[in-house]
Amino acid sequence: MTLTELTNKLNKSLNGYMTNTGYFFAEYTKKTGLNPYLSVSIVLLETGCKWTCSKLTRECNNIGGLKGSPSCNGKSYKKYNTLGECIDGYLDIIYKNYYLKGMKTPEEMASTYAASPTWAEKVRSYMNEIKDR
Repeated sequence: MTLTELTNKLNKSLNGYMTNTGYFFAEYTKKTGLNPYLSVSIVLLETGCKWTCSKLTRECNNIGGLKGSPSCNGKSYKKYNTLGECIDGYLDIIYKNYYLKGMKTPEEMASTYAASPTWAEKVRSYMNEIKDR
């Protein structure tokens, strides 16, 4: 699949504040080998952007609850200038802390990434939806 085809496919699942950000996911995953469907699925689950994006996402371009400075609204969460900047930063975390350590599926990531026993199932469901669009 070309970069443009992947971007268009991912954009079909990115709504609201995340509309038309598929390029950032497609470019990053093409470069690294990270699964694009997994990447988008995790972000949709973490931000609530499958329906409506979290306040942190909308106000601070922060898609993963990442902490740091500059501060977002005086809190410990980091404010990003653009969604693209945060997408790259967040995917770097997934890539370095999971993918490069051999965790390439939601099931392999679940026990390290999330406390929820249903996290992998939800991510897998989102992945299947994205692939089928």
